[in-house]
Formats: sequence, C-alpha cells, structure tokens
Amino acid sequence: MGNQLIVVEGIFNVPVSKVWNAITRKDEMKKWYFDLYEFRPEPGFQFQFWGGPAPDRQYLHLCEIIDAIPEKKLSHTWRYDGYPGNTMVTFELTEQDGKTLLRLSHQGIETFPEDNEDLSIGNFIAGWNSIIHVSLRNYLETPQ
Repeated sequence: MGNQLIVVEGIFNVPVSKVWNAITRKDEMKKWYFDLYEFRPEPGFQFQFWGGPAPDRQYLHLCEIIDAIPEKKLSHTWRYDGYPGNTMVTFELTEQDGKTLLRLSHQGIETFPEDNEDLSIGNFIAGWNSIIHVSLRNYLETPQ
C-alpha cells in the first residue's frame, strides 16, 4: 500500500494558546478527545488510552511523545497493544490573524494489519475528520 498519510486541517476562531491547551491538557482533552489517565507534552512521556468503534470493540492505544514545541507542534507515536504496526500523529499549530490553523497528520497506517477493518485508512480518515471538524471545533468554538 505504500506510505499512507492522512492530513486534516481546520481553522479555529480562537488563539493558538487555546488550541494548544486543548491538545495538551488531560482535563481539556477528555472533553473532546480521549480520557487519559495522565498526559504531559514532554518528549519521552508515554501514555495510553482505550478507544474503538463500539463498546465491545475497544483497543488499548500505546503512545509516546516524540516532539513538543509549545503552541507550535506536538508529535507522538500511536500503536495498539497486541497488534503489529507503529504510526506517528502530529498536530501543528499556526497563528493566522488571531485564528489558529491546525494541521493534523497521521502517517504509517500501512504498518497496521490489513485484515482488521477497524484499523483501515478509511476508518482513520473518518475518525480524524470527526475528531477535528466536529469534536474539537465544538469544544473550542462553543462558549463554555
């Protein structure tokens, strides 16, 4: 399948600092993303969480922070306990006239087992689009 890369971009009508907090503070993340036991945007920090397409099909995600540049970039590995494959997720933030351009990229999907539909590129594309364009947008742009 080659090197599969997913890119999802969105412009949010909030400052970069608010988006950075949303993607790096566990109490904020659980409001729109996943409920993490612990999270620190520091290279080498390892975190895990459960997630999946249905209550009876959950996967333990195993991740490690690779790069963290405050209010600019956050990269971490993304793999599943008990399954081959290792991918990289990167959030990049750019200020644009008081708004924030977020660029999410997820690469290496082809390293996951091809016979597991839950781990197909189509599911990742749909999932990231929903997470960024629905969940994160609603969280950031709805008055709290």
